[in-house]
Amino acid sequence: MQALGLQLWGIEQAVQGRFSVLRIYIENEEGITVDDCEKASRHISAILDVDNPAAGEYTLEVSSPGLDRPLFTPGQFSQFAGTKVRVRMRSLIQGRRKFTGLLSEVLEASIVMTVDGETVTLPFADIDKANVIYEDDDDANQFNA
Repeated sequence: MQALGLQLWGIEQAVQGRFSVLRIYIENEEGITVDDCEKASRHISAILDVDNPAAGEYTLEVSSPGLDRPLFTPGQFSQFAGTKVRVRMRSLIQGRRKFTGLLSEVLEASIVMTVDGETVTLPFADIDKANVIYEDDDDANQFNA
Protein backbone atom coordinates (compact mmCIF):
# COMPACT_ATOMS: atom_id res chain seq x y z
CA MET A 1 0.00 0.00 0.00
CA GLN A 2 2.88 2.36 0.72
CA ALA A 3 3.96 2.01 -2.92
CA LEU A 4 0.59 3.56 -3.84
CA GLY A 5 1.05 6.36 -1.29
CA LEU A 6 -1.74 4.94 0.88
CA GLN A 7 -2.00 3.64 4.42
CA LEU A 8 -4.04 0.68 5.57
CA TRP A 9 -6.57 1.97 8.12
CA GLY A 10 -8.24 -1.37 8.90
CA ILE A 11 -9.87 -4.56 7.69
CA GLU A 12 -13.31 -6.02 8.41
CA GLN A 13 -14.76 -9.29 7.23
CA ALA A 14 -18.51 -9.83 7.38
CA VAL A 15 -19.63 -13.41 6.74
CA GLN A 16 -23.14 -14.10 5.48
CA GLY A 17 -23.63 -17.81 4.83
CA ARG A 18 -21.20 -18.97 2.14
CA PHE A 19 -20.52 -15.41 1.06
CA SER A 20 -18.48 -12.78 2.79
CA VAL A 21 -17.48 -9.17 2.32
CA LEU A 22 -13.86 -8.24 2.86
CA ARG A 23 -13.77 -4.49 3.62
CA ILE A 24 -10.43 -2.75 3.48
CA TYR A 25 -10.21 0.86 4.61
CA ILE A 26 -7.41 3.02 3.21
CA GLU A 27 -6.23 6.47 4.23
CA ASN A 28 -3.82 9.19 3.23
CA GLU A 29 -3.22 12.72 4.44
CA GLU A 30 -4.78 14.36 1.36
CA GLY A 31 -7.92 12.23 1.54
CA ILE A 32 -9.04 9.27 -0.54
CA THR A 33 -10.39 9.48 -4.09
CA VAL A 34 -12.29 6.95 -6.18
CA ASP A 35 -9.09 6.49 -8.21
CA ASP A 36 -7.19 5.63 -5.00
CA CYS A 37 -9.80 2.99 -4.16
CA GLU A 38 -9.63 1.56 -7.67
CA LYS A 39 -5.80 1.34 -7.64
CA ALA A 40 -5.79 -0.20 -4.17
CA SER A 41 -8.51 -2.68 -5.15
CA ARG A 42 -6.51 -3.90 -8.16
CA HIS A 43 -3.35 -4.16 -6.03
CA ILE A 44 -5.12 -6.03 -3.21
CA SER A 45 -6.99 -8.33 -5.62
CA ALA A 46 -3.69 -9.40 -7.19
CA ILE A 47 -2.30 -10.25 -3.75
CA LEU A 48 -5.46 -12.11 -2.69
CA ASP A 49 -5.46 -14.11 -5.94
CA VAL A 50 -2.01 -15.45 -5.03
CA ASP A 51 -2.31 -15.83 -1.24
CA ASN A 52 -6.10 -16.50 -1.04
CA PRO A 53 -6.46 -15.86 2.73
CA ALA A 54 -10.28 -15.61 2.55
CA ALA A 55 -11.84 -19.05 2.18
CA GLY A 56 -14.88 -19.32 -0.06
CA GLU A 57 -16.52 -16.63 -2.14
CA TYR A 58 -16.14 -13.02 -1.10
CA THR A 59 -16.66 -9.50 -2.34
CA LEU A 60 -13.78 -7.08 -1.93
CA GLU A 61 -14.66 -3.51 -0.94
CA VAL A 62 -11.98 -0.83 -0.69
CA SER A 63 -12.92 2.59 0.68
CA SER A 64 -12.03 5.53 2.86
CA PRO A 65 -12.90 5.11 6.53
CA GLY A 66 -15.17 8.17 6.14
CA LEU A 67 -16.23 10.69 8.75
CA ASP A 68 -17.75 8.07 11.07
CA ARG A 69 -14.60 6.01 10.70
CA PRO A 70 -14.16 2.68 12.39
CA LEU A 71 -11.39 2.46 14.98
CA PHE A 72 -9.14 -0.59 15.02
CA THR A 73 -5.91 0.19 16.90
CA PRO A 74 -4.94 1.92 20.14
CA GLY A 75 -3.17 4.58 18.04
CA GLN A 76 -6.39 5.32 16.16
CA PHE A 77 -8.32 5.59 19.44
CA SER A 78 -5.64 8.01 20.70
CA GLN A 79 -6.11 10.20 17.60
CA PHE A 80 -9.78 10.61 18.50
CA ALA A 81 -9.50 11.14 22.27
CA GLY A 82 -12.00 13.83 23.24
CA THR A 83 -14.41 12.74 20.50
CA LYS A 84 -17.79 11.02 20.73
CA VAL A 85 -17.54 7.30 19.84
CA ARG A 86 -19.77 4.24 19.65
CA VAL A 87 -18.33 0.93 20.91
CA ARG A 88 -19.78 -2.59 20.77
CA MET A 89 -18.21 -5.16 23.08
CA ARG A 90 -17.96 -8.94 22.58
CA SER A 91 -19.22 -9.61 26.11
CA LEU A 92 -21.20 -7.73 28.74
CA ILE A 93 -19.50 -4.94 30.66
CA GLN A 94 -21.59 -3.51 33.50
CA GLY A 95 -24.59 -5.38 32.08
CA ARG A 96 -24.35 -4.05 28.52
CA ARG A 97 -22.51 -4.46 25.24
CA LYS A 98 -23.09 -1.09 23.52
CA PHE A 99 -21.60 2.18 24.71
CA THR A 100 -21.91 5.66 23.22
CA GLY A 101 -20.08 8.56 24.79
CA LEU A 102 -16.97 10.69 24.97
CA LEU A 103 -13.64 8.90 24.51
CA SER A 104 -11.86 10.37 27.54
CA GLU A 105 -8.57 8.49 27.68
CA VAL A 106 -6.62 5.74 25.96
CA LEU A 107 -4.60 3.48 28.24
CA GLU A 108 -2.21 0.65 27.39
CA ALA A 109 -4.85 -2.09 27.36
CA SER A 110 -8.16 -0.20 27.47
CA ILE A 111 -10.09 2.93 26.69
CA VAL A 112 -11.91 5.14 29.17
CA MET A 113 -15.24 6.65 28.13
CA THR A 114 -17.75 8.97 29.73
CA VAL A 115 -21.17 7.41 29.11
CA ASP A 116 -24.32 8.99 30.54
CA GLY A 117 -22.19 10.94 33.05
CA GLU A 118 -20.36 7.85 34.30
CA THR A 119 -16.81 6.67 33.63
CA VAL A 120 -16.49 3.27 31.94
CA THR A 121 -13.25 1.41 31.20
CA LEU A 122 -13.40 -0.96 28.23
CA PRO A 123 -10.57 -3.43 27.46
CA PHE A 124 -9.23 -3.38 23.87
CA ALA A 125 -9.24 -7.19 23.78
CA ASP A 126 -13.03 -7.24 24.20
CA ILE A 127 -13.95 -4.51 21.68
CA ASP A 128 -15.90 -6.01 18.79
CA LYS A 129 -16.44 -2.80 16.83
CA ALA A 130 -15.89 0.91 17.41
CA ASN A 131 -16.40 4.04 15.37
CA VAL A 132 -16.25 7.81 15.63
CA ILE A 133 -19.61 9.58 15.70
CA TYR A 134 -19.40 12.45 13.25
CA GLU A 135 -21.22 15.55 14.41
CA ASP A 136 -21.46 18.36 11.88
CA ASP A 137 -21.25 21.77 13.55
CA ASP A 138 -24.31 22.87 11.54
CA ASP A 139 -26.28 19.84 12.80
CA ALA A 140 -25.26 20.48 16.40
CA ASN A 141 -26.09 24.19 16.18
CA GLN A 142 -29.51 23.80 14.57
CA PHE A 143 -30.96 22.85 17.95
CA ASN A 144 -29.41 25.83 19.68
CA ALA A 145 -31.12 28.44 17.48
